[in-house]
Amino acid sequence: MKLANVNGRAAIIVDNRVLDIETATNGRLTSDPAVLSDLAHHEELRALTTTATATLPVLDEALLGPPVPKPGKVIALALNYRTHAEESGKAIPDEPHVMVKFPSSITGPYDEIVVPSGREMIDYEAEIVLVIGRRCTRLTEEEAWDVVAGITAGQDISDREEQFRPPVKQFSMAKSYDTFGPTGPYLVTPDELSDRDDIGLIGRVDGQETQRTRSSDFIFSVPRLLVWLTRFVTLEPGDQVWTGTPGGVGEARTPPLYLRDGTLVETEVEGVGVMRNRAVVK
Repeated sequence: MKLANVNGRAAIIVDNRVLDIETATNGRLTSDPAVLSDLAHHEELRALTTTATATLPVLDEALLGPPVPKPGKVIALALNYRTHAEESGKAIPDEPHVMVKFPSSITGPYDEIVVPSGREMIDYEAEIVLVIGRRCTRLTEEEAWDVVAGITAGQDISDREEQFRPPVKQFSMAKSYDTFGPTGPYLVTPDELSDRDDIGLIGRVDGQETQRTRSSDFIFSVPRLLVWLTRFVTLEPGDQVWTGTPGGVGEARTPPLYLRDGTLVETEVEGVGVMRNRAVVK
């Protein structure tokens, strides 16, 4: 299924038309986009996809918001591609290294990225985002994909100046400014993917391709990552797991490539779609 937040309402996208979930279920399910990430409802949602679409409204992509606008947790992986570890001068990790983004940083697939005035080292990081659909703890690798409601695209905008400001590194704060977490444009269920363990990811800045990879290049696969996380943390519906960015970030380039007023950042995830977010200095 292709699930979406359309103008603040939960919807299924069928043949580029909008099936409003609350309307289609006669109010049994809420219009709250939180319903999209709850696997308890997915069987009923899947049954709705057989609905005749001819009379449904055509999707206006400008109305798309973040598929999960109010996640409980946003967990981000620091190093999950060898290319990014190498350009960062870091050893390949034996276990995942995680940080958090504040949930208030989450925004939509076409929303502005607000760059605070005077901040000159704002960087881009294209990512594949997992959305959890079931409360889970101490998963096995065989169970891992069964708790994933879907995947979406994420852009982990980061203030490198704040991130590495001494005396203590500020990873979470530097990645959690308002609007620093664009997600979307859709939440796509794993069964829709041609290969859930080999998903393409591309990042572009002002039309220039800056990042390209596939999830088969993860250091920690989705099963390994979720097994490790749930040893320590209970995951719940709507929680997001950002799976890391590949090599090609702006900080590692010569000269560095940082966001300026008007910079257009595109994030493309195979099977999900393309986000387009423009930086605006305010």
